[in-house]
Amino acid sequence: MKKVKMMILDDCPYCHQAFSMMEKLCREHEEYRAVDIEVIEESKEPEKIKGYNYWYVPTYFVDNVKIHEGVPTLEKVEEVYRQALK
Repeated sequence: MKKVKMMILDDCPYCHQAFSMMEKLCREHEEYRAVDIEVIEESKEPEKIKGYNYWYVPTYFVDNVKIHEGVPTLEKVEEVYRQALK
């Protein structure tokens, strides 16, 4: 399984939406529960985001490839899980 990193900010409403979508997808698809997503709060762990090219949160990287950046949709968040399971 591929490594997933999710860059967030605690006060970002879109990040909260993404977490809700992730919960919904994991309830509906048991296989997604096996995906380990490292959540990085960029203002608290700036050393962990060095070298990653993005402007907006939430941003997802799967094996260091950017899969999604910015306002999430259910389809875009699900693509993160699909890529991680490939």
